Amino acid sequence: MITISSKKRRSEFAEKLKEIGGESMSLCYQCGQCSATCPMSFAMDIPPRQIIHLVQLGLEQEIATSKTMWVCASCFECSARCPRGVDIAKIMEVLRLMTLRKSIDHVKLSDIPQDRLAELPQIALVSCLRKLTA
Repeated sequence: MITISSKKRRSEFAEKLKEIGGESMSLCYQCGQCSATCPMSFAMDIPPRQIIHLVQLGLEQEIATSKTMWVCASCFECSARCPRGVDIAKIMEVLRLMTLRKSIDHVKLSDIPQDRLAELPQIALVSCLRKLTA
């Protein structure tokens, strides 16, 4: 049973996402085209279609604990193939921003072994830290 407070929380989350990214979740009718075309879906714990559904339901915590938005390569295949014109790549970016605004870091430089740090390209490290830390 959906209560008034859960409906309010759901609409607040969707409105916040729309305010930041400009995308309306109500356009998505769950065809699955985004998940079918995503080249990174094999590495995601929740497919893009289901992430959009979780957004529609306002289940912010389930989204925040998922690795899907961090795995998204922002290649825009999903956005290009969406029959409703929903920019799913932009939604993934907004979800990352909303999570990072809560000061939840998803990578710690100190956790990367020194020998791996020496091997990794500096541009990749900088990109990773920008994407995954607040």
